[in-house]
Amino acid sequence: MRGANDRADLSSIGLIPIGAAEFAARMTELGPFEPAPRLAVAVSGGADSLALALLADRWARSAGGSILALVVDHGLRDSSAAEAAEAAGRLAARHIAALVLRLTDLPHGTGMAERARLARYQILMQACAAAGIVHLLLGHHLADQAETLLIRILGGSAAAGTAAMAKLVETNDLRLLRPLLGMPKLRLRAHLRAAGMAWIEDPSNRDTRALRPRLRAFRADQDGAGSATAALAAAAFAHGRARAARETRTAAMIARTVALRPEGYAILPEGPIAPDIFAALVQAISGSRYPADTAGVAVLAGSPHPATLAGIRLIEARRVAKAGLLMLREEAAIAPAVRVRPGVVWDGRFRVRAIQCAAEGAAQNMVLGKLGDAASGFRRCSNLPSALLRTLPALRIDEKLVAVPHLGYYRVQMYAAIEIGFVPPRAAGPAAFAAECDKAGE
Repeated sequence: MRGANDRADLSSIGLIPIGAAEFAARMTELGPFEPAPRLAVAVSGGADSLALALLADRWARSAGGSILALVVDHGLRDSSAAEAAEAAGRLAARHIAALVLRLTDLPHGTGMAERARLARYQILMQACAAAGIVHLLLGHHLADQAETLLIRILGGSAAAGTAAMAKLVETNDLRLLRPLLGMPKLRLRAHLRAAGMAWIEDPSNRDTRALRPRLRAFRADQDGAGSATAALAAAAFAHGRARAARETRTAAMIARTVALRPEGYAILPEGPIAPDIFAALVQAISGSRYPADTAGVAVLAGSPHPATLAGIRLIEARRVAKAGLLMLREEAAIAPAVRVRPGVVWDGRFRVRAIQCAAEGAAQNMVLGKLGDAASGFRRCSNLPSALLRTLPALRIDEKLVAVPHLGYYRVQMYAAIEIGFVPPRAAGPAAFAAECDKAGE
């Protein structure tokens, strides 16, 4: 049952629309932005994302910029196409540009919610890359943050997981922004009502076969504006600040002690390595979204030796360095090839950053995958060991090898217009990698 304080919270803030100055202050926290900013907003058609689109549009226009609403048709319900079109139409009526993105390869089955979520992020990132937009706004709010913390705790997450969602996540090519993360969802609905805009209620939000709707149904604070929700979100934000501090320290240590290479491997010094540094490297080289098993990491970090663990492989560094070990991707764990398009990420590690005009036509029939058996043809022109060569990203058309960018091989010079970058996650991500590349003079 909601207490008196919760009722007071709802009466005082729940029905107040979000003001321009209030939203501008939240955006300022997430800057900097270029003059006349161009933003993308992920829109589902629900109240949260539509409210964000209206707020972001008003903010961008005031700065001489614009937004592009990206409406994802997930295809999981018969009505999804009509719902996406309806959301795009509502935005168009407010003179907000909208692009409908259709997912066509999401078969039902185990882990459907997670697979759908990852597919949505992937197609959103690709659309941003194609439009030349580097800021993607997401409509998560206070209750979403509280529920995410509960889900992480129930799943046995370590300290990094209990940070839940971050207001700002930066990758090599995109900034994910959540300006409403501390906002009660009632205020988002109040904003839409004040603007006279309707929204779609997603029936999956009430399907208690999934954990998040089940938690939502059991919570006393259904409206997400009470003290319990605020306390959970505050705990998540505190964990987030602690995680950011840890990752900053780890990134600095990686930059000082480890050579992280653009081919997707690391040169480790001799002797034991701090477990948090080792864990960050394992996650980066494997391309995993989550840290490896803590016990296994600690054992191998304390006594590094040739071994395999969580999608990585340690081998002697003889061909590359005078001493130490190489940490590289385990070939058997590498993901299948993917079709080349701007923004696509292969194996969680390499992103197609750009396709210049010269290669646009050729890229339509091109796939990105591992070099594999074709590595034998490059052994004489590279000091990289065969085990590493086989894991390098390679471009193929109709199964014929046409480029190995990290070896400087292009069957036709036109293919050099396709830029592929190593994008390690978390503490071994852009900051540590950039520092190492600066030291190497790259």
